[in-house]
Amino acid sequence: MMPEERPKQTKARRILSVPLTPEQDAELERRAGRQSKSAYARERLFPANDNEPAAKRRPRGGAPVKDHAALAKVLALLGKSDAGSSLREMAGLARMGALPVTPETEAALLKACADISDLKALLMKGLGIRER
Repeated sequence: MMPEERPKQTKARRILSVPLTPEQDAELERRAGRQSKSAYARERLFPANDNEPAAKRRPRGGAPVKDHAALAKVLALLGKSDAGSSLREMAGLARMGALPVTPETEAALLKACADISDLKALLMKGLGIRER
């Protein structure tokens, strides 16, 4: 069949609504994984219909969270810390040459570096990314 002889496809979409129990909905969500539930259902219902190009899927929120507790801990540490503003202030003073390097300043810088390193490690763990 030549392309010009093919029947034209209509753009009208039909929606199928299926009532699910909360347990069924949770199971469908689990089975679908990163796919939308609709895409998963279409794939399971019409496996032989591979003539159409796959629909472009929108990502469902980026990287999967592996450890919510670790990410919550990072957010708590960031919330109670003023490391960002302190480091910004020290960087500005260092640029002007007005940052006196005393033992206290050095200790504060080393502590800030250690805190940032800890936050990075917790973020990597929470996102399931292995550190090198």
